[in-house]
Amino acid sequence: MKIELKKYNEQLQEWPQTGYHIMAQYDDEKIIVYQSYRKEIGDFAVKNQFFGGAFSLDRMTWIKPNFLWMMYRNGWGTKEGQEVVLAIHLKREVFEKYLQNAVYSTYSSDLGISNEEWQAQVKSSSVRLQWDPDHDPYGGKLERRAIQIGLRNEFTRSFATEDILLIEDISGFVSEQYEFVQRRELENLNIPAEKPFLFKNEELNKKLKIT
Repeated sequence: MKIELKKYNEQLQEWPQTGYHIMAQYDDEKIIVYQSYRKEIGDFAVKNQFFGGAFSLDRMTWIKPNFLWMMYRNGWGTKEGQEVVLAIHLKREVFEKYLQNAVYSTYSSDLGISNEEWQAQVKSSSVRLQWDPDHDPYGGKLERRAIQIGLRNEFTRSFATEDILLIEDISGFVSEQYEFVQRRELENLNIPAEKPFLFKNEELNKKLKIT
């Protein structure tokens, strides 16, 4: 795998405990996001290094930069239809483009716009932004918030092909690490090394509530 790993317990000491944070592994060129699929879709993506075949370009697809949040959603790769866990090395500039075009999936008054304005933005945008409680390896809810991004229409089409640098099948790694979780041996748990991600664009950080 072309992913830097680090002990979970070590990272726990470094991570923020509260607030809105894009926890991710990234460098100047890329950011790693995660998805889970049934074998037919996952195997095609890894073999061809793009999404095609049974992958639907007509449905919204959700990406998650936070590894443990993905593990919460897919049950460490044990949920039906989510057995193939993919680490997708995404071009950093397109990740920023997604979020520049994103509209919050639910309305709240702190968005600074009316409900009608928000509804109009939702209709015109092809990117959804959602903050959910982050989770620990056991699935326990945390105070810190984790981001997921939904793509559709032209964004799904570009994501499926030209936006990706590398697609890795990390299902075996996930299964190995899940054994430590099941045995409650978190001192042995290795996960992707992650840290808070910030954009150079301060207006975008403000929009996303990250600081």
